[in-house]
This record gives sequence, structure tokens and C-alpha cells, in this order.
Amino acid sequence: MVASKSFIKEDFLLENKFSQRLFHDYASRMPIIDYHCHLPPIDIANNRQFENLTEIWLDGDHYKWRAMRTFGVEEKYITGDASAKEKFTQWGRTVPYTLRNPLYHWTHLELQRYFDIDILLNENTASEIFDEASSKLQTSDFSCHNLITKMNVEVICTTEDPIDSLDHHVKIKNSGFNVKVSTAFRPDKAIVISNENYLKYINKLSEVSNVSIDSYKSLCDALSVRLDYFEANGCTLSDHGLSHVPFRNFTDTEIEDIFQKRRAKIQLTLEESEKFQTSILLFLCEQYHSRGWIQQFHLGALRNNNARMTRILGPDTGWDSIGDYSQAETLSKFLNRLDSKDKLTKTILYNLNPADNEVLATMIGNYNDGTVKGKMQFGSGWWFLDQKDGMTKQLNALSNMGLISCFIGMLTDSRSFLSYPRHEYFRRIVCNLFGQEMERGELPQDFDLVGKIIQDISYYNAKEYFKF
Repeated sequence: MVASKSFIKEDFLLENKFSQRLFHDYASRMPIIDYHCHLPPIDIANNRQFENLTEIWLDGDHYKWRAMRTFGVEEKYITGDASAKEKFTQWGRTVPYTLRNPLYHWTHLELQRYFDIDILLNENTASEIFDEASSKLQTSDFSCHNLITKMNVEVICTTEDPIDSLDHHVKIKNSGFNVKVSTAFRPDKAIVISNENYLKYINKLSEVSNVSIDSYKSLCDALSVRLDYFEANGCTLSDHGLSHVPFRNFTDTEIEDIFQKRRAKIQLTLEESEKFQTSILLFLCEQYHSRGWIQQFHLGALRNNNARMTRILGPDTGWDSIGDYSQAETLSKFLNRLDSKDKLTKTILYNLNPADNEVLATMIGNYNDGTVKGKMQFGSGWWFLDQKDGMTKQLNALSNMGLISCFIGMLTDSRSFLSYPRHEYFRRIVCNLFGQEMERGELPQDFDLVGKIIQDISYYNAKEYFKF
């Protein structure tokens, strides 16, 4: 059987001559600043060499796992003990049936951009593609460092917990690797006091910070120690993955009582949990402001829905979905509390529920104060929204209700070293949006103007915003 050639050609997603010129002449050669991802720093530090295509492409990728489960693939071929080639064959069998899911586009983009494989992946071509790509992965040209530099990546920012030693980041910094690799401070486990393992986590934080945590104040002291440590290792931004930003009025006495109640293993009410979360988030955000950091809020995920499978496989294995949390009122009160004290730092807000696009697109306008270009950012389409439709809706909401010209662009939010073609995917979508309106006469056919904005969105705005 003759393998079919890929449908991804030079002008993929670019529907007219304006879109094509914007992409090829202005966007395509811009370096990548990946300011939020979950790449394992240990793999970068050790310049990991992957053994095969399954190891780099399927392991840990819950996007693909969900698709395979939907298609009826047994778990042994997903996270189980089947061989690498057997797992990849099952993925190859699934791929033709992912049509109109972004996985179909991403799969073939990644095969082309990294491995120069220009045939469609299916059950019949899976073995050939597995062998060819795996053979290349075992050469030095396909080490982690070279996979990153091949995609013209300039900056990577991973995400670490406050108790992380950052040893891998230190090793990367001292290795001479020519891509800047930084980190973001992710203190969720210290914030969500209702979590089952909260007290175990506090004990670990106490040990790492060398602060005896026996009060709310000492908890804040321990977090300050870790903020200092992260800052000393080059960290300049934070990240929070929350269902929503809570806001409850509280007194200092109440917060101490709530903390002591949790230490005594007494169940908290929802109101008590949200008062505590409000307090510690305000403390942290004031810390970020004083240090000149940037803060990010990823909002709206409903996590670990399948309790049975989460018990078996753990979190981040494909059992999450979009939540329908109320976002606007408490987020506004929270940001307003910081702004009223002039302690609101640069902020990026991401939504997982597309119904919140206009909410966040308008929310950021409330707290831009003219001190910094694009101080408040409506973050790019994230997780279930980082596909053509989701990104287009995010771009349109921001364009209609803010300034798309100030947007800091795309990020991968990925654990995969093969995910950087998503930046190309995003840039093609942006260029096509502008190009369509240029053709229709809704925008000036001025490439000096529009091309500059495309380059700003693709690269320069992020470079200026993060100052990496």
C-alpha cells in the first residue's frame, strides 16, 4: 500500500496571499519565547536522549491518551505494560479517526518539523514511522538540546513547586546551553488548605525552608524564604492553577484560627477555606509586586473527575475537563484589593471555559493603569482551547474588547519536547485572521503596519513583557 502524503503544505491554514505573506515574511522566522510549560528540567539538564518515538511522544501525553481511550484502546496500550512499538501502533490506528481534533494537525506537523516525515500516520504506516523516527532520536542531533534549538526556541520557562531544589536549573545554567531556561513559582499546594495532603506538604515546606511552621505567620515566612531562593536562581514569575480566584473578607485572627483548626485535622467549611485562600493569595501577590515579578492565573479546570482511574494512575493522566465556575465577581474584588494598595503586578489571566472569554478580555481593561504596555494580559488559549477554534475565539474576544497589538502570544503549556510546532500553528492562525480582513478591506493592506503587529504578537511583546 502506498503511503499517502501529508496534507500540510507550505500555505497550510493560510487562505489568501495576504495571510501567506504575513506568515512567511513576518511571523515564521521569529524566535520562540515559551513563557509557560511543564517540560521536565531534569531532561534538559541531562540533555536526555530518547530511545523511541513512544517515549518522547506518548509517555505523559494525556491529550493522546484521552483520544485513544475514546477510540476503544485498552489501557495496557496507553499507560500499561505493552511494548513501546505496540503502544505506538495503537496510536497510529487511532490517528485517522482524530480528524477535526487538533491532534490530527499537531501529529503531522510534528512528524514533518522534527523528523521530515511527510506521510500520514495510520495503522499501516505506524511501524515504518516508528522505526524511522526512533532511529533518528537515538542520534545526537535529536537530543533534548537539539530538539529545542531546532525550533528556534530562545527562552523556556518551566513550572516548579516552592519545595523544589532547582538543582536541575542550576545545572542547565552552568552547562553552557544557549537557550535560557527559567522557572515559575507554583505555590498551589500551600494555598489550597482543604487538600487531603495539605499537612504533609506543610511539613515538607517547613523542612526545605528551615522554618518551623506552627502558625499562619510562620507559613508566610517559609514561603518568603522560598521566594527568596527562587529569585536568587533567576525566577521572575509565578503561576497558579485554581478553579477560580476566591475572595472573602477576613480578619487576621480568623486566618490564624483557620490554620490551627486545619493543623488539628478539623474539617473546614467552604467559607473558612476560601477566607484562608484569599489571605494567602493576597500575601503572595503583594510579594510578587514587591519583587517586580509577573503573576499568572490558570482558571477553570475541573480536575480528577474519574476517582477510580485517578486512584489507579494518579493526577494529570487525562481525567480533567472544563469547569463552569463563576469567575468575574471574586476575581474583580481580588484584583481591586491589590490595585487599591498599588500592589498589583503584571498579571496574565487564562480561562479554560470559553464562556469566560469576554469576561477576562474585559476584566484586564479594568486594571491597566498606563504604567506598562499590556500590564494586564488575557492569556492565550489554554489546554482544551489551544486549538484553531479556541485560539480564534480568544483572539477575537481580545481584539474586540482590548488591544490585540499588545498581546504576548502563544505558549506550549506542554510536557512534550515535540510541542513547539504549536507556536507555528498559532502564528498561522493569527496571520490568517489578519490576512482575511486585509483581503476584505476591513484592515489596511499595509504590510509595514500589520507585519509589525504580527511580529509583536509572535515575539517582541513577550520579549519586552518578561524581560528574560
